[in-house]
Amino acid sequence: MNDMTFLGLGYIGAGLGAGLVLIGAALGIGKLAAAALEGTARQPEAGPALRTTMIIAAALIEGLAFFGLVICLLAVMNFAMPKAPAAAGAVQTEAHK
Repeated sequence: MNDMTFLGLGYIGAGLGAGLVLIGAALGIGKLAAAALEGTARQPEAGPALRTTMIIAAALIEGLAFFGLVICLLAVMNFAMPKAPAAAGAVQTEAHK
């Protein structure tokens, strides 16, 4: 396969990875909000404590999602970089050490 095929496969993989990360984060935050709303409906006086805990957990989920997106972007940037061939002189000098 040529270099353009690997580049295209890298872009597809990074796009799929970013999509999966966002779907997972959306499902996690949705489930978290539903559980907090149900808890507030069952026990209204615990609402402020549940809200604070929900916001902290949602921030952690979003942080994990951003981390996954950064990894996908780094993968795309790594695939897009041209690969320089190793210099023959550098290999020989390291072998003689």
